Amino acid sequence: LVLKYTDTEITLDSQGTDYEEFKSKFQDDERAFGYVRLITGDEMSKRSKFALITWIGKNVKPLQKARVSTDKAFVKDVLRVFAIEVSVDDVSDITENKVREAVIKAGGANYGTGN
Repeated sequence: LVLKYTDTEITLDSQGTDYEEFKSKFQDDERAFGYVRLITGDEMSKRSKFALITWIGKNVKPLQKARVSTDKAFVKDVLRVFAIEVSVDDVSDITENKVREAVIKAGGANYGTGN
């Protein structure tokens, strides 16, 4: 899901299952929060893990950027369960593979059979 600012409020912008569509929601002139579920694990055990993404576009004004850090606390009061939290300003930093790798790394050991 993607949360964006509507004036001074944070509201639900979109939800869905397509990761490319999710990535397309983050624009250079916007502030947003993304919450994405990824399936991780190996052939022995699959697990759902969540990532919280804080997006501050490169063209966001300094005062708006500063406000995100305090607002993030409110978002985290609602979205409490996540394996990783990342702050980004470039959509190339939130490719599905990069986020999945970060989630796996945060999860510790991976006990696959090597297949």
